[in-house]
Amino acid sequence: MVQKYQSPVRIYKYPFELVMAAYEKRFPTCPQIPVFLGSEVVFESRSADGAVHVVERSCRLRVHPENEEWTCFEQSASLDIRSFFGFESALEKIAMKQYTANVKRGKEVIEHYLNELISQGISHIPRWTPAPVREEGARSQAGLGDPGSLEVHGPRSTQGPAEEMDGTEGDKLDADYIERCLGHLTPMQESCLIQLRHWLQETHKGKIPKDQHILRFLRARDFHLDKAREMLCQSLSWRKQHQVDLLLQTWHPPALLEEFYAGGWHYQDIASCVGHMDTKGLMKAVGEEALLQHVLSVNEEGQKRCEGNTRQFGRPISSWTCLVDLEGLNMRHLWRPGVKALLRMIEVVEDHYPETLGRLLIVRAPRVFPVLWTLISPFINENTRQKFLIYSGSNYPGGLVDYLDKDVIPDFLGGECLCNVPEGGLVPKSLYLTEEDQEHTEQLHEWRETYQPASVLRGAPHEVAVEILEGESVITWDFDILRGDVVFSLCYAKQAPQAGPREPGARASGQLMDKGGTQGADYSPVEAPLICREGESIQGSHVTRWPGIYLLQWQVHGPPGNVVEDVLTPLHSPGPRCKLLYYYEVLASEDFRGSMSSLESCTSRFSQLSATTSSSSSSQSHSSSLVSR
Repeated sequence: MVQKYQSPVRIYKYPFELVMAAYEKRFPTCPQIPVFLGSEVVFESRSADGAVHVVERSCRLRVHPENEEWTCFEQSASLDIRSFFGFESALEKIAMKQYTANVKRGKEVIEHYLNELISQGISHIPRWTPAPVREEGARSQAGLGDPGSLEVHGPRSTQGPAEEMDGTEGDKLDADYIERCLGHLTPMQESCLIQLRHWLQETHKGKIPKDQHILRFLRARDFHLDKAREMLCQSLSWRKQHQVDLLLQTWHPPALLEEFYAGGWHYQDIASCVGHMDTKGLMKAVGEEALLQHVLSVNEEGQKRCEGNTRQFGRPISSWTCLVDLEGLNMRHLWRPGVKALLRMIEVVEDHYPETLGRLLIVRAPRVFPVLWTLISPFINENTRQKFLIYSGSNYPGGLVDYLDKDVIPDFLGGECLCNVPEGGLVPKSLYLTEEDQEHTEQLHEWRETYQPASVLRGAPHEVAVEILEGESVITWDFDILRGDVVFSLCYAKQAPQAGPREPGARASGQLMDKGGTQGADYSPVEAPLICREGESIQGSHVTRWPGIYLLQWQVHGPPGNVVEDVLTPLHSPGPRCKLLYYYEVLASEDFRGSMSSLESCTSRFSQLSATTSSSSSSQSHSSSLVSR
C-alpha cells in the first residue's frame, strides 16, 4: 500500500528571497534543493544544431492574505516499496514516519539559518526582475516534478492578488491555523486531515464540513484515513437525509419537554439529573423521535459553542464535559423501551458526533446503577467508555474540583453556582399521547413487540423458568398489568420443573410449579410477594445467590377461596381474569461484578467505570422492585 504525506502550508514571516538564501546555506552543495513546482517559462531558446537549450523560469507565486512579504510553502511525498520479503507495508510506514518526523524539524532548521543571515547583517535581498520576453509565445507551463518536491508561494505573482486568491479555492491549511484552532497534531495527523479535506473538496457535492468536524472523525478512527472517510461519508449522507444542518433553526422543543427534560447547558458544559427524569412519561407524552431530536439539537449547539469558545479563548476547544447526577435513579429507569431509546441515542451520537464528549462525570450513583450500566455498557464504544468517570461518595464537591472550577460546580453538589437546568419530575398521565394518535401508534406497536403477553387465571398462575448457570448473575424484569390485579413473586426451585428439554438460559412458561409442592422443601421465595394493581408498571432486579432454576410467578390477587373452587375456576371461567405484558433479562455475573466493583471503588475519588470482571465478589443477594403508577 502506497504511503502518502501532505504537509499543511507553513509560513516564514520573511521575504521569499531571504528564505531562498537560507536554503542555500542549508544545502550548500546541492543546487537542486528546493525543486519548484508550478513555475512559468519566461524565455526559451535552442541553438541551430540543438546542442544548446536555454530555459529561463519564473516561480508562480501567491500572495499571503495577511502580509505579502511572508513566504508560504508545503510539501508532499509518497512511498511505494514494491518488494521487501513480505514486509513492504510495515517498512513503508516506518520510513514515512521517519520522514515526517524530519519534515516538522525542517522549518526550525531554516529559521536557524534565517536568524544567522540576519545576525550577519543580511536582512534584505533585492528581488529578481525578469528580462523582457524575447520571443512571442515562449511561455509554456512546466511539467510537474517528482512527488517529494517543494511548492513555494511568495510575495509576487504575474496575476493580480485578488485573482490569485480565488485560485486557491480555500483548499490550503496553514500550520499556524492548525496549531491555534485544531491543536497539536503530528505530521502524519496533519497529512491525514489535509488529504481527507482535499478529497471532500474534489468529490463531495454538498456543504464541506469544518476542519474541527473532519478532525473528530479522524480521531474516532485513530487517523486511519479510509475508515475515517467511510464514517464521515455515512454521517454526511445522514445529515443530508434528515436535514440536520437546519436543525437549530427548525427545531423548537415542546413546552412539556422543556419543563420535564432534566438536562441542559450549564455554562459551557452539560448537566443532567437523570435520576429525576421520567423517561417513560416523556416518551409517552412527546414520543421517542422528539427526544432524539432534542438530543441532536443539544449536540449541534455544542459544536457551535466549541467554535465560539475557540475564537474567544484563542485555543482549540472541540469537546465538552457532561455532568450526570444519578440521585433518584431507581428501577423505574429500567423500563425496556426507555433503555432501548437510550441505546439508540448513544449510537446516533457516537456515529455522527464522535469525539465531542471530553469526559462524563457521574455523581451520586445509587446501588441500582450497576444494573443499568451492565445493560448499556456493551453497546458503548471502548474509546467513549474510557471517558466515563464515577464518584459515589457523599462528600461534595469532593473530586469534582479536580475536573471543574468550583465557581461553575452546581450549588446542589457543593459548588458556588446556581444551576438553572430543569429539575424534571413525573409527567402527569393526562399529558400522555393517546393510542389513536397516528404517529404514536407505530411506536406503541414497537414497544409491545419487546414484551411477551400472558394471561393469568385464578388457580392457574403464569410462571417463567429461568436457568442460572452462575451465582451472582442478575435477573431483571419489567411488566405492565393490563387487566386485573396480580401478585408477583420470585422463587428458587430446588428441582427443575418438568417442561421438556431446553437450552441453558432458555424460557419455559405457563404453570410450571407442581401444585403439590411445598414451600421450603421444593421451592423457596427469594422475593417478597408484591401486589400489582391494574394499570401499574413494575420494574425490578434480583442478584442471584446460587445457580439453578428461578421462577417468575404471577397469580391472580383476591381473597382466598377453597381448593376445589380454585381448581375448577380456570375450566369454567369465560375468559382470563388478568392480562399482562412482561420482559425479563439475565445479566452475566462477571459483567455485573465489574460494574459493582467500579461503584464500590469510587467513594473517595472519581474512578473509571469498568467493563471487565473483578476478582472481588460478594455472596450477598440484592434485590429491588419499583412500582410506577
